[in-house]
Amino acid sequence: MILIRIAALQKGWAKSLKGYKSSGSKNTGSKMHYYRPVNTEVSCFYKYMMFGYNILFWFAGAAFIAIGFWAWSEKGVLSDLTQVTRARGFDPVWLVLAVGVVAFILGFAGCVGALRENLCLLKFFSGLICFILFLELLVAVLAFVFKDTVRDWINEFFLVNIKAYRDDIDLQNIIDSLQKLNFCCGATHPDDWNLNVYFNCTTEILNRSRERCGVPFSCCRADPATTLVNTQCGYDVRAMKEKDWSASIYTKGCISALEEWLPRNIYIVAGVFIGISLLQMVGLHLSRTLISDIMHSRIYT
Repeated sequence: MILIRIAALQKGWAKSLKGYKSSGSKNTGSKMHYYRPVNTEVSCFYKYMMFGYNILFWFAGAAFIAIGFWAWSEKGVLSDLTQVTRARGFDPVWLVLAVGVVAFILGFAGCVGALRENLCLLKFFSGLICFILFLELLVAVLAFVFKDTVRDWINEFFLVNIKAYRDDIDLQNIIDSLQKLNFCCGATHPDDWNLNVYFNCTTEILNRSRERCGVPFSCCRADPATTLVNTQCGYDVRAMKEKDWSASIYTKGCISALEEWLPRNIYIVAGVFIGISLLQMVGLHLSRTLISDIMHSRIYT
């Protein structure tokens, strides 16, 4: 009896299966669809492009930091840290260190984030790049809108550093280079050097310095007859009548010289800023693409 029932069930299943096949071929006429697995792998191209892009920033940042500390050690700052707080003018080493630290942090976040596929580090990298781009754009817009304010700020900044000219060798070299390259002297006038105690020429201050009533050698007009630099060429120049100064030194202020230089070199300046911005946008694109790949792979795994 049991065997008869099993045989009947098998016969019924066979008929049902035959009917299903015939109805499917008759009614639907559709092709069989195959499941295509989603690609869950992170793109090696973007991953190692991101790593290579950031390894340069990492090494550059480390180099800038090393140069900054080397400069401080040469000036004796590392052996006497109170010099940092006593400094009256702008110390260029701070700028070198700031650039180095930012580049090092970006490089570290980008390299480790790419290799370890760490979303936190990659998002930090892209967020910092976005912030820097926004800051650059904001500074450019504000500098264009508030030209007079920026000019006054640069003038004040220059005067403060004229006072500290002899206090820091790096600052001294920057001011000398600026005056030599732009054929200028002082912020707006050679008399700005009265603010420095070594070059002061007023009667209110008793100045026994040999540089009294003078200007730095970088203010002097070059002598075409010799290639030697006369570091004493500016001595006692401002003790003469002002109309005679132009024979020995430049009388144009460096603020005016920079205002004349900028329009002549606007394409170079714009090209540099555009190049930096494009480099940052490449990093932003790589990081966002890699973040998208990693998130996509984690959803389907």
